[in-house]
Amino acid sequence: MKAEQLGAVRDQRHLLDVREDEEWVAGHIAGSQHIPLGQLEARLDEVPRDRTVVTVCRSGHRSGIAAKGLAARGITAENLEGGVIDWARVGQPLITPAGDRGRVL
Repeated sequence: MKAEQLGAVRDQRHLLDVREDEEWVAGHIAGSQHIPLGQLEARLDEVPRDRTVVTVCRSGHRSGIAAKGLAARGITAENLEGGVIDWARVGQPLITPAGDRGRVL
């Protein structure tokens, strides 16, 4: 899924950010869940199964791995192509945990 497409269906998807803690703190998509890729297997029970999960990382590589892993476990998942880099490029906001304007690391 491309960043331009996600904006239109965002309320129908569950966003799962698989970046590392420092990346998440610097800036993430509002309302997204944070589980670093290295912890995802152990925390699968925290991922909802009642709607499509869109995995997110910086560029789309790690989130692509996460989306494939989720799909292999029966969870409907899509990857945000281009990650938060493209999300920010198309003018969509990133926030910090405190609600301030975020940035891409």
